[in-house]
Amino acid sequence: MPKSKLLALYLRALKPNIKFLQAGKLSKDFVMSKFKQIFLYVCVALFALGAGSFLRSVLTESYQVELSSTESQQGAKAILEANLPDIHGENQAVSQWSGKVLVVNFWATWCTPCQEEIPEFVETQEKYREQGLVFVGIALDQADKVKMFSQEFGINYPVLVGSMDAWSLAAAAGNRMSVLPYTVVINRSGEIAETYVGRVNLKKLEKLVLPLLKETVLAQPSEKTS
Repeated sequence: MPKSKLLALYLRALKPNIKFLQAGKLSKDFVMSKFKQIFLYVCVALFALGAGSFLRSVLTESYQVELSSTESQQGAKAILEANLPDIHGENQAVSQWSGKVLVVNFWATWCTPCQEEIPEFVETQEKYREQGLVFVGIALDQADKVKMFSQEFGINYPVLVGSMDAWSLAAAAGNRMSVLPYTVVINRSGEIAETYVGRVNLKKLEKLVLPLLKETVLAQPSEKTS
């Protein structure tokens, strides 16, 4: 709960006691006792809020997997070779966005962190679209719910419906614990540059993506003819 709401609850709880005190119905000692109780409740709530954030951070880091070079190549290959229906039911090959910097986000409509980060993805997509950034949302959910969610949130990047089959794609890219959201950044050369377990820190994402956008795809050496 935001600190501003906690403060509002604190003041709301004090208001009746102040009125009674003014009417001479409560003693000073009683009111001070109430003050201490309410203050203690607020402190406990703030501590719980901070502890919850810290615990979520620790658990997120524990789920983070560092991919080997081979695993990175295999994970990127699996994603780029995927062919999944979009929210209109038309199959889309992820490979059509090869050569772009891809931010592939595995998510679901019922996932709260997903709901929180998607509006930021929409803004980032609009900001860096012309520089070659493409977000691709792969929803592990029902098609009708995904379509409704996409329209409601005004998602401006490709959204594919992977249903439960897409878990294998996320796992291939390092999501061993089946955590959502899970985000994979693939550079222009088709290699995994980074993965994120849980909600993405937008500043960290931009810091990673900006240099990748400036890179060019290395030309493959041509085979010598005999």
